[in-house]
Amino acid sequence: MTAGARPRPRSFVGGGGVVLAADVWGEASGPPVVLLHGGGQTRHAWGRTGPRLAALGWRVIAPDLRGHGESGWSAGGDYDLDLFAQDVRALVAELGGRPVLVGASLGGLSALLAAGEAPRVAARALVLVDVAHRPDPRGFHRIVEFMRRAPKGFASVEEAAAAVGAYLPQRSRPEGSAGMGYNLRRRGDRWVWHWDPRMLDSFEGRMDPPGMAERLLAAGRLADVPVLLVRGQVSDVVREDIAEQFCDWVPRARRVEVAGAGHMVAGDRNDHFLDVIVPFLDGLG
Repeated sequence: MTAGARPRPRSFVGGGGVVLAADVWGEASGPPVVLLHGGGQTRHAWGRTGPRLAALGWRVIAPDLRGHGESGWSAGGDYDLDLFAQDVRALVAELGGRPVLVGASLGGLSALLAAGEAPRVAARALVLVDVAHRPDPRGFHRIVEFMRRAPKGFASVEEAAAAVGAYLPQRSRPEGSAGMGYNLRRRGDRWVWHWDPRMLDSFEGRMDPPGMAERLLAAGRLADVPVLLVRGQVSDVVREDIAEQFCDWVPRARRVEVAGAGHMVAGDRNDHFLDVIVPFLDGLG
């Protein structure tokens, strides 16, 4: 399989019957790896990572999290972190095998709880992409502030792309803005983000609630699998001391940094991201 191979569509049933849309690359016989995107993104955040890993022999599954992209929305607008973890458990049970869970931000938190809290998912390893047990409030609030901007949407895909470019100045501007279409949906004559806006209320309450940091550290220890924490070198969400603290508390964890990357590591520096995760995956045996 080549690194430019197109994905195959698939769906899974998450917690409470929510249908999760997914892309799949690779042969059915390959060892599975599940790519879980961050809050406000879609499965297309892994559009360059998925085919590259499949070309190396992995079977790659990248779902839209509930409330995102083409997946179902939570009834009543409930987006508690435990619901995302339930979805991970349901997806892995339907998929079968012991996948490596690669989760960015919200996806990483969901994977961590699913792997470390009962009922523990049968994971082979965890890759946490710029997420640990405690976020930097400044970076967290910057994310939520960006997500709350333009509640009436954008006049064009190009206008949305310009807003993202201003928000992520460290990222190289792509040729054209066609890829932005995956993160938007049409509403009347406007383009709006392709996620349930009710999620933002849950996100704001999730920054660092009492006991959550301890809960996430305990989940990391109890997961008892190899953990790679990939931090963006210029991240304003995961401080270097917090990443170090996580690895001090979780015996099987180690950390690496991706030079020049912010919080959106795979999107900012995808080649460098692959350079640090592929040796980890190869080392799993």
